[in-house]
Amino acid sequence: MVGTSEGHNLINGDVAGNAVQARGIGTVVLEHPARPSTVPRQLPAASPLFTGREAELAQLTSALEDKLGQGSTVVISALAGAGGIGKTWLALHWADQNAERFPDGQLFVDLRGFDPSDEPMPAHEAVRGFLDALGVAPDNIPSERSAQVGLYRSLVATRQMLIVLDNARDSDHITPLLPGGSQCTVLVTSRDRMAGLISQHSALPVTVEALDEQQSHALLARRLDDARLAAEPAAVAELVRSCAGLPLALSIVAGRAILDPHVPLADLAAELRDTATRLQALDDGTPTTSLETVLSWSYRALTAEQATVFTLLGAAPGPDISLLAAANLAGTPGPQTRMILRSLERVSLIQQHAPQRYRMHDLVRLYAARQTEPTAEAQGLRRLVTFACHTAHAADLCIAPSHTPIELDELVPGCAPRPLADRDDAWAWLTTERVNLMATLQLAAKKGWDSAVWQLAWALTTVQLRQGHLQDNQAAWKTGLAASAHLPDVRLRTRAYRHCGRAAALLGQHDDALRYLQDGISWAHAHSDQLGEAHTHRALAVAWDQRGEPQQALKHAERAFRLYEQLGSPVSSAHALNEIGWYTAKLGNLDHAHRHCTRALEQCRSRQDRSGEATTLLSLGYIAHQTGDTDHAINTYRHSLSLYRELGDAASEATTLDFLGDAFENRDTVAAREAWEQALELFQSQHRTEDAGRVRQKISTVS
Repeated sequence: MVGTSEGHNLINGDVAGNAVQARGIGTVVLEHPARPSTVPRQLPAASPLFTGREAELAQLTSALEDKLGQGSTVVISALAGAGGIGKTWLALHWADQNAERFPDGQLFVDLRGFDPSDEPMPAHEAVRGFLDALGVAPDNIPSERSAQVGLYRSLVATRQMLIVLDNARDSDHITPLLPGGSQCTVLVTSRDRMAGLISQHSALPVTVEALDEQQSHALLARRLDDARLAAEPAAVAELVRSCAGLPLALSIVAGRAILDPHVPLADLAAELRDTATRLQALDDGTPTTSLETVLSWSYRALTAEQATVFTLLGAAPGPDISLLAAANLAGTPGPQTRMILRSLERVSLIQQHAPQRYRMHDLVRLYAARQTEPTAEAQGLRRLVTFACHTAHAADLCIAPSHTPIELDELVPGCAPRPLADRDDAWAWLTTERVNLMATLQLAAKKGWDSAVWQLAWALTTVQLRQGHLQDNQAAWKTGLAASAHLPDVRLRTRAYRHCGRAAALLGQHDDALRYLQDGISWAHAHSDQLGEAHTHRALAVAWDQRGEPQQALKHAERAFRLYEQLGSPVSSAHALNEIGWYTAKLGNLDHAHRHCTRALEQCRSRQDRSGEATTLLSLGYIAHQTGDTDHAINTYRHSLSLYRELGDAASEATTLDFLGDAFENRDTVAAREAWEQALELFQSQHRTEDAGRVRQKISTVS
């Protein structure tokens, strides 16, 4: 048998048999990547400034009750309005008020449809995060995007849940996220009016307008005491007019007033009055009137140090940033950075949405990025990228100690990688930061920082494969391959070809896999990278075998073995030797196959290579079965099975059970059926549809 070569959240529900609280990818459920189980079981908190939306709340509730009374269709409400108008606040406030209506939980995702510094979150990424939230193990998530959508829809089809799709780009953006069945309620927010969603899915349109003068005054009163407002009615009226009914602008004004309690409100109004620019935020060209005025006014009130950090945060990649990452970005010590961030939070320019994690409203981020000084931005981003590379590589070695360390760029002044306590700490950091690291990789590519691109692609491979982020793994390595063309170490390009080939193979793109791997062979051979050539020959053998051509596979496995022997690489040599035996057995030359695999088994056992031993035993069990030695085949398969279970390799366990059933078929049909049924259960849980169908057919032939 051939062996292997070299943050969403569900809340208020118990979908998978346990309370799922681990966060998934990106700005998703609880608006952040995967985290430990200490995450509170609630949606992101609605703003304490929420007020003045009684009509919209009533409209949403009425629509829900009407549709629930019919009992036949999914309830979809589309909230449309300008940036900063309060759509998300409204959605979260309504969700909190109606939590009891959704006993199976609530899902939330920020789709980043109008993020000025990043692409909108693809629908498939949101689906993948929802599957994490619904308790689906990474090994059980299919690689095909259409299959992931189908699995998500089937899981929520019969559940009474609320799904909040925040900040969607347009109707097409959210269509794959609409659930199956008729029990779910979907709440969508967007700056787009969602005409397609309304016409094709009977969504209820709810337009979120600017607050009127009375509502704006009430919102300020929620944060500022009545005496202060009553003392300066004219100034309050001017501040309200300047904010033009935008809750985001009113929030920033209130923050400034709280921060400067001894400054008269008239002075604040005068400061705001002096700025004439306006930020255009709507696609149709309608201005949000005064948000840029409010932001420029607040920006001018910052100290030089606060202003620098604010502008750097606007240029940072990813949906949010940790305290330590912000410290590296700013080049300031952690305690000093925390004080600066606290000051920015007080004036509502940033939000601490989770402990020591910060984010900006996309319009605030756009403004901040426009103020950045180019030299300071380049230095800050270089510190952040270097921090990401060093910490990610250290974390990868913690979770996969057998990985060969790679050479990293030197630390730049002001950069301090995160210390990692142990494997669990490393895993938590990688899963939490995965989306930010992908965004950092893309930023490095845009900047032409090729070594950082390659290093991040390498460091992210393990966590992306283990969590089933196959598309992201492929995207990372395609970018890594392009970067490797500009790096002096030719071996890095060999590795990039190999990882691109494996990524394509995992996604079923077999022609692309062969092309990448053959290019890798050619490159390695031309540049005397013998070890890289050997590894790539083994990967190419697997690719040919997947296409049903074991003769071609054998040729590449033999070439890999000869290279390993020349290089003195005994572990890889033993694995290649077993693979030669496996392909030889598939071609019918069982005596030669047995000799190869027996030698491989001895070598694996001498080095206590348990994974290699399990794989080689599976090959030997297959050979014994083909030669008619059924007893030996059964015993060998059982030994392999026990090792795979010890290693926690469920995929290989399923394959071994399938072979074990074959060995029992003519000896003990009850035992054969038992083995196949166990294999079928594992294949189904792993969404290996073709394997499951084949085993189901075998079961139907035995009594």
